[in-house]
Amino acid sequence: MNEVERAKQILRGTRTYGKEADVKDEVKRTIKPHLAADRVWLYMPVPGGYGTQGIPDFLGAAVPGRMFAIETKFGHGKLTDWQVIQVTNLRTVGVQVWVVNEKNIETFKREFEQWLATGNAKS
Repeated sequence: MNEVERAKQILRGTRTYGKEADVKDEVKRTIKPHLAADRVWLYMPVPGGYGTQGIPDFLGAAVPGRMFAIETKFGHGKLTDWQVIQVTNLRTVGVQVWVVNEKNIETFKREFEQWLATGNAKS
């Protein structure tokens, strides 16, 4: 099964999973190609013991110098305490932050396209 079909199953809610991490990985794989727009820089910090705790899954920038961050979650997964701290810090300095799960991928895509075009993520 290719990535597009897996993503469609996620969006339809017909895919079953063995682990929450598998769903989060699917969300990342589904949105990553959407982030590959012209004039967008993207970085995925490596999770683990050597990085800063709570950093979102994606950090990026778009012309002209606007930064964004995306944290992916499974279902109704909540931000950890460290993630809340980091998201608050990022938003305080003007970074656009999204929390994306398998249920709001399409909303994220629309908001991201609008943000790229206008600098405003409000639908």
